[in-house]
Amino acid sequence: MTYIQRLSFFIFIDSWLVLAAILVSSFLIKDELEIFSFSFTLSLIVILLVHHFLSFQFKLYKKVWAYASVGELISILKVETFTILFTVIIQQLVLDEVFIRYLIVTWMLNLLFVGSSRFCFRWFRDSVLNKTNNKKRTLIIGAGSAGVMVARQLKKTNEANLLPVGFIDDDEKKHKLDILGIPVLGGITKIEAIVKNFSIDHIVIAIPSLNRTELNKIFAECVKTSAKTQILPMLEDLVTGKVSVKQFRDVQVEDLLGREPVDLDIQSITAIVTNKVVLVTGAGGSIGSEICRQLAAFYPKQLILLGHGENSIYTIEMELKERYQQSPIEFISVIADVQDERKMMSVMSTYRPDVVYHAAAHKHVPLMEENPEEAIKNNLIGTINTAEAARWNGVKAFVMVSTDKAVNPTSVMGATKRLAEMVIQYLNTESETKFVTVRFGNVLGSRGSVIPLFKRQIEKGGPVTVTHPDMVRYFMTIPEASRLVLQASALANGGEIFILDMGQPVKILDLAKNLIKLSGFSLEEIEIEFTGIRPGEKLFEELLNENEVYQQQIYPNIYVGKPSDLFIQEIEELISHYSNLEKDEIRSRVIQLTNRKEVKTKLSVPI
Repeated sequence: MTYIQRLSFFIFIDSWLVLAAILVSSFLIKDELEIFSFSFTLSLIVILLVHHFLSFQFKLYKKVWAYASVGELISILKVETFTILFTVIIQQLVLDEVFIRYLIVTWMLNLLFVGSSRFCFRWFRDSVLNKTNNKKRTLIIGAGSAGVMVARQLKKTNEANLLPVGFIDDDEKKHKLDILGIPVLGGITKIEAIVKNFSIDHIVIAIPSLNRTELNKIFAECVKTSAKTQILPMLEDLVTGKVSVKQFRDVQVEDLLGREPVDLDIQSITAIVTNKVVLVTGAGGSIGSEICRQLAAFYPKQLILLGHGENSIYTIEMELKERYQQSPIEFISVIADVQDERKMMSVMSTYRPDVVYHAAAHKHVPLMEENPEEAIKNNLIGTINTAEAARWNGVKAFVMVSTDKAVNPTSVMGATKRLAEMVIQYLNTESETKFVTVRFGNVLGSRGSVIPLFKRQIEKGGPVTVTHPDMVRYFMTIPEASRLVLQASALANGGEIFILDMGQPVKILDLAKNLIKLSGFSLEEIEIEFTGIRPGEKLFEELLNENEVYQQQIYPNIYVGKPSDLFIQEIEELISHYSNLEKDEIRSRVIQLTNRKEVKTKLSVPI
């Protein structure tokens, strides 16, 4: 229907409705119809003309009545009220009397007839056009402004194919009340029962202000049901008006395991990075590439991307060059192996970096158990080569990325990383360079993380393999870990082992169950299979051993561990002879060395 056709239709309908209201009110007041009297004719003409005039003024004929609400009702009220008031004035001027009862009844009938006609369009849309037969019955968690917004949008559109049937809210004052005709059914603890009793197919979490703890509590209840669970976008999207039913997204494991972001001390990081030459080893890896992204935001003069794999280095180089093509940052890719002592010395002497972030390492526990000599070459000797090259070329700060598996290590990977930590602490006593270590646990989404493995297994239909039902790990998102690495480097005085607060440990079994649920499956559809602990693995990871205590929390989520024993002479001996040893002997020596308790004070032999 064109605008002219639509306008003609509403003028025609309103004319008959107003005429009907006048006739009915005349009959009610006088008990007869005086349609040929001068007063009746005058009132009829005035009311009709003024009604149409004011309808144009208040844009009543431009409203989309299929979405009528309180705003449209107020517009009708204004039109009819001013119409009657103007008629009062005309009657007084022309007839010298006002038929007040007649006009009041006419006003009321106009409101009823015109208002009802408009809201019939909305009823027609909700009851006929938007049929609910095939819609998924939806439970909205959160009866606040965001939840009401969601409910209103779902009732207006067929897009999402969702029918809101109830709210969940912990505010007891809202319980048993209706919002937009939708009942508030109870609190979070009743989700499972409500889903069952009301045949809920879909759950939408509509509380943008949720913190991680609260979200975990809600999801723990949702996971007990068979309903699909989704969540609203970020609060920023709501504020800017971007929220719509199209924007519901699945709950991600990062939502459940991540923490609230920590604000960085921009000034301190700027002082060591901005307009400086910065080198990142392992720049193509999960952590290394994210460190590069975080560093680029501080506009270093040169950012040197060093790595062994050409494809991964090329990928991060192209990403950064595209993102910062308008900036003066010079991105330099270097294909090099940290095991190559001469190459590392050449790179350091050529570019003279101010800061080095050493993220290059072998991190896969079972693979390093099978190849312990490679763990020594890459994690230990590679660290020594990079650190020595940094020391000889006047690097101001050297930051080594370590792991919680270095604490009381039972694996070759963890043991070699612990030995590398010792080397870094020792070099700090012998150099002008500030050598520090940053230690944290598993990162979500990294190449060696269990989460990508679980996702691949779920895509194939299972089973999801978990080593042990009691195994727990610390988790942190890659961006958070990388940001805290940068922050720790700005706090460095030299020799510290910075420990990132990893929050509460997570049971791998619970993680697997959540991922299955998040993927839209039940535990009956995707089985969990226990495979047994692999060589070198521990049930529980630690961030500190018994000889390390927190001296202080120097920044939110960052602590400093107390320096512990350094076995430098034994490390040198291991490096000299490991190539002549069998794998089992290498494995045994590195693990025994890192778990020794006696203090070794002889540090006179240079590395």
